[in-house]
Amino acid sequence: MTATCVVLDIGGVLEITPETGWVQRWEERLELRPGTVGDRMRDVWRAGSVGRLSEREVCEQVSARLGLDAPQVEAFMADLWTEYLGTPNEELIDYVRGLRGRCRLGILSNSFVGARERETALYHFDELVEQVVYSHETGIEKPDLRAFEAVCARLDVRPESCLFIDDAAVNVEAARAAGMQAHLFEDNARTVARVAAHLQAVPAAPRRVPPGG
Repeated sequence: MTATCVVLDIGGVLEITPETGWVQRWEERLELRPGTVGDRMRDVWRAGSVGRLSEREVCEQVSARLGLDAPQVEAFMADLWTEYLGTPNEELIDYVRGLRGRCRLGILSNSFVGARERETALYHFDELVEQVVYSHETGIEKPDLRAFEAVCARLDVRPESCLFIDDAAVNVEAARAAGMQAHLFEDNARTVARVAAHLQAVPAAPRRVPPGG
């Protein structure tokens, strides 16, 4: 085991997640003014991101607040997940896969109830890293410092030995406030270079040598 650690965000880093315009299309379809879906659903999205609602309860609220029948709710949620899951950042995922055995690896994600099952099925993040820490399971979202403390605790690493990678500047600054090193994701090339520098700068923990070895 090494003391070095790399923790990554998912959306915008390991997943490429451009906006698809699905909310605007639903507002047009339902003849709602722009922003209505966000206004009506904001507290539901928040509750789902910290695990206070189940997927079934989210769907019930979508139906009640937007006046959708069961097939419409299913289509609405399918559009939500299409944007949420995006497409895999294959280049970065392949690079991270090559780091296994060289450092501790983790994921820290602001998530939504149901994300683990879908991302495991699609992208196998549970096989890519040692620990996947989701906000909907811990009840704590970035940039809360407790989120960073939680992932370090799960990986049994010191914050100063850990490099955190996220596409949101506020989360990068929070990670630094929590004692971690941090990198703002902008592209794969700069991220790979930053990880490589981190691995060179933080020495591996000394190996135990058996007596007489």
